[in-house]
Amino acid sequence: MATSEVGKVGVPINSIDDMRVLFEGLSLEKTNTSMTINGTSMWLLALYIGLARERGEDESKLRGTTQNDIVKEYLARGTYIFPPKPSMRLIAEMYEFTVEKMPKWNASNVCSYHLQEAGATPEQELSFALANAIGTLDLLKERGRFSSEEFERCVGRVSFFVNAGIRFVEEMCKMRAFVQLWDEITSERYSVKDARNRRFRYGVQVNSLGLTENQPENNAWRIVMESLAVTLSRKARCRALQLPAWNEAMSLPRPWDQQWSLRLQQILAYETDLLEYPDLFDGSLVVESKTAELVAGARAEIDRIVAMGGASAAIESGYLKSELVRSMAAKRTRIEGGEDIVVGVNRWTEGIASPLTTGADGGLFEIDANEAAATMAALQRTRSERDDTAVAETLAELSRAAKSGESLMEPSIACAVARVTTGEWSEALRDVFGEYRASTGVAGQHLALPGTAQGDLGKRVNAHVKRTGHRPRLLVGKPGLDGHSNGAEMIAVAAADVGFEVVYAGIRSTPEELAQTALQESVDIIGLSVLSGSHLELAEEFMGGLRKRGIEGDVKVVLGGIVPSGDIPKLLALGLSRVFTPSDYQLGEVLANLLDLLE
Repeated sequence: MATSEVGKVGVPINSIDDMRVLFEGLSLEKTNTSMTINGTSMWLLALYIGLARERGEDESKLRGTTQNDIVKEYLARGTYIFPPKPSMRLIAEMYEFTVEKMPKWNASNVCSYHLQEAGATPEQELSFALANAIGTLDLLKERGRFSSEEFERCVGRVSFFVNAGIRFVEEMCKMRAFVQLWDEITSERYSVKDARNRRFRYGVQVNSLGLTENQPENNAWRIVMESLAVTLSRKARCRALQLPAWNEAMSLPRPWDQQWSLRLQQILAYETDLLEYPDLFDGSLVVESKTAELVAGARAEIDRIVAMGGASAAIESGYLKSELVRSMAAKRTRIEGGEDIVVGVNRWTEGIASPLTTGADGGLFEIDANEAAATMAALQRTRSERDDTAVAETLAELSRAAKSGESLMEPSIACAVARVTTGEWSEALRDVFGEYRASTGVAGQHLALPGTAQGDLGKRVNAHVKRTGHRPRLLVGKPGLDGHSNGAEMIAVAAADVGFEVVYAGIRSTPEELAQTALQESVDIIGLSVLSGSHLELAEEFMGGLRKRGIEGDVKVVLGGIVPSGDIPKLLALGLSRVFTPSDYQLGEVLANLLDLLE
């Protein structure tokens, strides 16, 4: 399933051999390493420690962070593997290992970033993230492996990764609310005495999902404003700032694009006088009032989640996911109707063509197809050169520890040193813990289209029923590992609202699985959602699956995602009927196009 995405969605780490290459020439003791990894966080940390031991470096001096936030994976990002209970066990065991042996390591990083991108309101971003942290800390207390002093240090290692959206004042107040609520939770719920361990430590990436393909030059100013929201208020200033590039709604960024974003941070930090003054907003009635409003709303939602049994229980019940989809549907309704203005998208859409996109490469990053082949060849080389007996023995010990309830950290490190691969480690634990499919949150949601669009589309659907004897059947699926499902979910909700019969397959399906679903469900049209840059490979494999089942000419296939304009003819040549990009933001028009294909 991952083959088509190699080299497009992060650094491919298959074994300790890749770690050797990645950190060649770097001292791990002197490097602060952040790993944006979740479902396999323990494995990546084990590889890192295995490399340190192999080099003879002192693991107690290792500094860094594993994101390791499985709750947000169930809700918004999708890179989970195991059910909530064993996943939370892995997180707890990482805390227990690092607090004792790697005191400068952050075992997890509560990540509300993706929650906002999935539609969360500020109150939801606050409450869902903090309920998530409460669930982890409650589990650690329940396990009883820490003294009071060790538990305080554990609380002090909890960090956060937050989104900064375009609503400048609201976002700044949200950060002040985070600081206030975390201090309350750590002091009142966990009796943390040392103020340093109650500190709200957070980094930020400003909002990527709010970037637009239409008039992409506007994204530079969006990034500036979102950066100020998390840097102007000293009491709530982020410790690390990560900026997207102006063209991320079009493709992966090029090195120059990344440099442009870096220069913004450097100008903000070193040219301006921002860092020379105390908090600029102390005493502001507007800021204090808005912060208090957000705190009150978040407290009420946290209490609701805790009463359900905590974040894990609220995931398993589907409550959290359903609430996010509901909020996203409301947001899309406001944009569709013009209530929320997006410059260059639903207002002031006419303008001079951007010179940033007129170069030879069109402002787009070109992926080297040979890189994926080289990665696969390196994996095969690892498998052919390693000691198969050591691999089998360490995997057997990993499975035994998983079944017995013993800590999996040392068995995982032993696997890493034996050159076990990421897939083999995951599969061994999958055999013990099982694999999880989270709630999609789509059922029962509604999205109101503006003006007469809802009624007009409903009439066309009814005409289809009279003509064919059944409602138009739409399969919405996401082939590959890409878990960014917001757009697919909104299409599914909007289509169902106007009368389509929708089969929503959720995330992480193989093209073969989706082709089989299309056959079994007798669908009329298939919508593929791909945001990983792997649209050509996945579309080709999917069309082959339809062809193998003899239904390629019987159904229409469309694809939506971040697709460079030069790839659209290639997709159409594969047999797709239509390609949608972020510029096709009006859901009513998208649905009308689907009906055009069926009429």
